[in-house]
Parts: sequence; structure tokens; C-alpha cells
Amino acid sequence: MKAAVLEGIDRLVVKEVPDYEVKEGEVLLRVRACAVCGSDLRIMHAGNPRVHFPQIIGHEIAGEVVAVGAGVTKFQVGDLVAVGADVPCGECFWCQNGMGTNCAINYAIGYQFPGGFAEYLLLNKLTVIQGAVHRIPQSLSFDEAALAEPLACAINGLEMAHLGVGDTLLIIGAGPIGCMMIEMGRHMGATTIIVAQRSPQRLEMAKHFGADYYFLSDEHLEEAIREVTDGEGADVIMVTCASPEAQEVSLRLARHRARINFFGGLPKGSRDISISSNLVHYKECTILGSHGSLPRHHRKALQVMERGMVHPANYITHRFPLTEIHEAFRVAESHQGLKVVVNP
Repeated sequence: MKAAVLEGIDRLVVKEVPDYEVKEGEVLLRVRACAVCGSDLRIMHAGNPRVHFPQIIGHEIAGEVVAVGAGVTKFQVGDLVAVGADVPCGECFWCQNGMGTNCAINYAIGYQFPGGFAEYLLLNKLTVIQGAVHRIPQSLSFDEAALAEPLACAINGLEMAHLGVGDTLLIIGAGPIGCMMIEMGRHMGATTIIVAQRSPQRLEMAKHFGADYYFLSDEHLEEAIREVTDGEGADVIMVTCASPEAQEVSLRLARHRARINFFGGLPKGSRDISISSNLVHYKECTILGSHGSLPRHHRKALQVMERGMVHPANYITHRFPLTEIHEAFRVAESHQGLKVVVNP
């Protein structure tokens, strides 16, 4: 089969690799769509402790079941499924108590397990039992269903920030997940949604998703946020970009008792942030983080897309075959659009 194999830093090679052998408890998918995530770009350029070369990366996946191993009853040949990244180990304290994103092993497809930038994807026994593998609703295409993975992460982040009815939501970073939080945040009860983004091009694209206010992230941002919140600031702030500066400024944009989620992980080599602890103390703010999602978030993501609460087709701006994956990565990195999908 053909696969895009990451053989080392900035060495992504499309080549023939051995076909998978389906063993007991395993499921083989014909990959129909695998979207490019910002973390794929970071892995390619800087590596990741959980990724050992050579490895097939890619974790926003949808495909068709073409073979099942002995003992598999959960899926059958012909099932159309979407696959999320994170795979709970199922044994540690965190996994057994429904908090698998805190698992010390932190298994994930496209990390320790081979990913979806390939013609086929083998779901090992652990993934079949514990992972986020769900049937695709009839109303969704493969490309759309692949976006259940990033939407699941958005749902997890908003849940952890306890977004509720009547809240003012500020999203700093208008990439695909930031835009998903506009739609999802509205359904979770935010009555005012504000988006801040340093790129005018990305800010313009985000205007299609229905926030109430859009501002450039510049020296005037603090003043603009105060003006539209009657001097109060935002109840929930989602920092969805990989920026120390954005994390630092978020405290000055927060209302008393705000919940600030450092959702976007910082790249390797980023500087440590510097914040005034008195802002946390006197505002009684909560600073938290979230990463990844649980299988239940992935299932919810497919449900809300099926019901038209989030519109996945509106996020897909580019599609490429597997043989053009380098161009797909270039377009994703250039921020020319939102979601870039590879169709192996």
C-alpha cells in the first residue's frame, strides 16, 4: 500500500510499504479522508517524544471497514467509521475514571500507532476496544466526518472551561478549531462571542461562523474587549493559538471569576510565559489547559455535526491526493484556508 512515511525531521516520503496483516481483535480501514492538523506540522518539523521514526502520521480520519479480525463483533466489513486520535490505555487510574486524556502513556493514532496518511489504517485491538471509533451518520461525507476529531477536542476544551448560558466567550486564534468553538460555543450558551486573531486573512475567514465581534490581536485589543464588555472582560477565554503572548494577554482580558483555557500547546523551544499572579488572585480567575479528547467527545462531535449544529463542510477549503501531501502540508501551514483534507 502507499503511505506518507515520516522518516525523520522534515523527511516525509510517499512510498510503498507492506500491507497490514489483520490479527485477532483488529480492524482494517480503507482510509478515505485524513485531514491535516497543526500538530502534524509540528511533528514533521520538530518531532514528538511519542513519535519514533519511521512513522505514518495523521489522526483526523474517516474510512471504510474492509476486514475484521477474529473475535471482533463491534464492527463489520462495510461499516463507515470516523476515528479520533486518543486511545485510553483502559488500565490506569485516569482511564478507569473517565479521564483518559491524562493517561501517562497517552497512546494516539499517528503518534505511537500508525496514522491515516496512507491507503489503509490498521486499528489494533486496544483501539477497537478503547478508542474513538464511531460509525458515520448517513448525512456526513468522509471528509466531513474526519473533522469529528478536532471538533471533539473543541468540545472537551469548552466543557473543561465550564462555558454556560449567558457567558461571554473570547476566542484568541481563529484557526479551524477556534472557528468550531464559535459554532459550538453558541449552542453551549454563550450569548456574546468575540474572536481575536493577528492575521487579517484568517480573521476575515472566521467572519463566516457567526461571532458577535471580530478584532485584530494588536496593541488595541485590550481596549476593544473592554469596550464591548462594558469594561468587564470575558467570562471564558479560549487561547486556541500557539502563542506565549496570547496566553499572557488573556489575563488582562478576563472578567472576575473568568475561566482561561490555554488550549493551544506551545511549540518546542517556546519561551516561558510571564504573568501577574495578582491578576489571578484578585480576579479569582481559573487558568486551565486541555488537550485531545475522550471517545465520548468524538461521539458527541459526530452527533452535533449530524444535527447541523456545526457545519463541517464550511471548514474544508482544500483537498489533495496522497501523492500531493507535501503541497497539502504547505497549504495548511500557509493558512491560505482552514482545513486541508488528504484523500488517499
